[in-house]
Amino acid sequence: MENHPTEGDPLKREDGAEGGAPTTEIKKGCKELDFAKLTHWRTAVFFFSLFLCLTVVFAFSFIIPCPVRPQYLISWHRTFNDTATYDFLAIEDANKDKVMDVLFVVRSSEVSQNKTCAGKGLPSPCVFVVAVDGTDGKTLWETPLEPAFHWAQCGLKEDGNRSWDCLVSHSDKLTAIEKDKGVAKWQQVQPVGQPGSVPVLSLPDLDGDKVGDVALMIHDSESTKVSFLSGESGQQIGSTVPLDAVKALDHIFYRTKGGSHYILLERDSGLFGLSLWGVAAKAKAGLEDALTKDKHWESKANATTGLVLVFKSDQVRQVLKTAHTDSSNLLLVTKTEVVQVSGRLDTLWMYNSSSIIGTPSFGHFNKDGVLDVVIEEDVGNDTKKVIILDGVSGGVLWAVSLQNSPNSPRPASIHTTNSFSVFMFWGLFLMDSNSSVPQMPVESTRRAYMLHPLYSNVLLESANLVDHIITFRATLLEHGRHAAYFTLTGPGAAGAEGTVILSKRKLKQDVPDSRVVPISSAGAAETNGNIKEAFNRLRFSDE
Repeated sequence: MENHPTEGDPLKREDGAEGGAPTTEIKKGCKELDFAKLTHWRTAVFFFSLFLCLTVVFAFSFIIPCPVRPQYLISWHRTFNDTATYDFLAIEDANKDKVMDVLFVVRSSEVSQNKTCAGKGLPSPCVFVVAVDGTDGKTLWETPLEPAFHWAQCGLKEDGNRSWDCLVSHSDKLTAIEKDKGVAKWQQVQPVGQPGSVPVLSLPDLDGDKVGDVALMIHDSESTKVSFLSGESGQQIGSTVPLDAVKALDHIFYRTKGGSHYILLERDSGLFGLSLWGVAAKAKAGLEDALTKDKHWESKANATTGLVLVFKSDQVRQVLKTAHTDSSNLLLVTKTEVVQVSGRLDTLWMYNSSSIIGTPSFGHFNKDGVLDVVIEEDVGNDTKKVIILDGVSGGVLWAVSLQNSPNSPRPASIHTTNSFSVFMFWGLFLMDSNSSVPQMPVESTRRAYMLHPLYSNVLLESANLVDHIITFRATLLEHGRHAAYFTLTGPGAAGAEGTVILSKRKLKQDVPDSRVVPISSAGAAETNGNIKEAFNRLRFSDE
């Protein structure tokens, strides 16, 4: 009888062989079942991940608010009646919104209904330190102080681990103010005397309380003196150190590129440096341990006096540190010259001039990466010449003559992403009688001008008239953007009472209403549209 597979013998093939195929098919079925379970798990993980992502998106979109960019007013102004103001304008981030704000000082009986001299038990009028928001000009805080106002210096919190940023000299007191709150950290009786041109120097911790301290330079009828103050309490550290037989009022603190601190002394025979390390040692033994000497400068020091000759001249009128974070160069204005001296005490260049007016400033006219120098010369007949000197050689890169208006601010500049600066200065350009450009009225004695280095044959003349400028600043309000300028105007002179106005204008705001002024024959070929478009295309950058 032939053997055929039956239902009772399912594993036997028709050919009688016991094959393994059915077993393999069963295994495949099991694998398919496992794969099906795996597929379900993968689907579940996918939907869970999708749900998690949607939850995160929902949270960031609706629950967690996105950062709100500051809403700038293109221009704003604040008016204070029956008020006096002073040559002080600090640009600081007072409310921690990463936008620069404005700090200034006025003398008044009140600056708002909530802040009065009488309400604080002070004589009226008193001194108010005021901070306003750079975006819209609204008041952030007002701090009343006892009159009279002498000087103020901000930017002192940096590198010192101090909670306060501004030091104000008023009456017979020094008051340290926290710029984000407007409250006084401490108040101390100040040493008797007049301040130097840069009265306060931020220092490392000298007294071991882990808070950076400060050095204060003062002058009396006999000499210049230096006092060291605690950054935490304002109390004097050690004794006051007189700098013998030094009576000039324009000595300044200076920091070398290596971080050593010196006092630059203007004497009859020239400019000299004196190590702050040695001065601190005289104030109190051991106080000098946190300070250093510059080996190169000390190798040039006089063995007897300790003075380092920086530049020999019969009369040094001004000393400025080059406005660049990586530079320790000094710019000196003497009776007959403008001189650039390197941090290595080498004379880099000289420009002969006996008629420098105002204070020089800095900016990039060319793209060599070295700051150029802007000076103003008095050329007579109420006329001045604005000159840009090459920072490398001292040669003249650009110049223009303007009618010299009294009380004009120093020139300013703002850096751009194109490696040059836009320059701003004040005066009145006098057209030739044959010029096709209409003349300004005789009573318009001061205008603001902007210079684009790539279009140096023309100036952009602002239509905005400003009189009695007490102080002026051009700056960026945010990191890399929103260039603006501030003017603080008052009744004729600092300290005179009248109407005080603080104004902010976006730099490009003046472009549409400005007129293009050719200052050479080559400039006559430039069209208004091209020049204004060039200014509108500018993008600004931090130096």
